[in-house]
Amino acid sequence: MSKRNPSNTIDPGNYNAIKHLEKVMSESGLDKLHYKLIKIRASQINGCAYCLNMHIREALKLGMNDQKLHLVSVWRETQLFTEEEKAILALTEEVTLIANHGVSDKVYDNAVEILGKAYTNIVILGIITINAWNRIAITDQLLPN
Repeated sequence: MSKRNPSNTIDPGNYNAIKHLEKVMSESGLDKLHYKLIKIRASQINGCAYCLNMHIREALKLGMNDQKLHLVSVWRETQLFTEEEKAILALTEEVTLIANHGVSDKVYDNAVEILGKAYTNIVILGIITINAWNRIAITDQLLPN
């Protein structure tokens, strides 16, 4: 795989729009470990090794349980995740795979019931943000370092 010109060198202005969205997320009140779970699960689904590697390392630095990190992709098969985390992971999967079947009422309503409407909206914006980053990293053929 050849390394392409990174998007930030081609058009820094447009790239900065995504960076701004990330800044908005950091100030949104979204729990940092929740956001790492979102980033890890979406990156797994999208096959973004660059982002997955980065966010696993960052999650470890934040103190996320090592066993939990190893089991994010099979979260339904464990009892390690809280109800909040399960709602976030289910929503992350459906928003990331939105072209398959949209976002079901069951998953959305469960998230709102557990997380509240305002926090659910923040979670959705976080999911959208990492999906944008994944698409940039994959298109640019960025590799884990």
